[in-house]
Amino acid sequence: MSEQKNFFAESKHAIEQYLHDRLLLIKLQLTEKISKLVAVIFTGMLIAMLSFFIILFLSIMAGYYFAYLTGNMYLGFAIVAAFYLIVLIIIILLRKKVIEKGIVNTIIKIMFEKHHDEHESKQE
Repeated sequence: MSEQKNFFAESKHAIEQYLHDRLLLIKLQLTEKISKLVAVIFTGMLIAMLSFFIILFLSIMAGYYFAYLTGNMYLGFAIVAAFYLIVLIIIILLRKKVIEKGIVNTIIKIMFEKHHDEHESKQE
């Protein structure tokens, strides 16, 4: 009888340890995935900010160039504004098909990315 109690006590301890280790593994995997997601978001924001400044200065330069060609400052910058209005309309029309789908797919790819070790152990 004592041997049976020892077996159940050891089994209970092993199950508790397994659950604790499994929970720790899940926490670590979640932390890794969130870290990758934050890194992708930060990199995207940095690229977006630098792109914004590049586009801003190129737009100012284009505005002055078109003003020089047309001889009218307002018309030169209106041409640049019309270009951005067309780009805005295209983005609004394509946002669900291209932009939102791309963002969702990127997040899903990061969150459900298989670990190299997990993939190898399942193949064996």
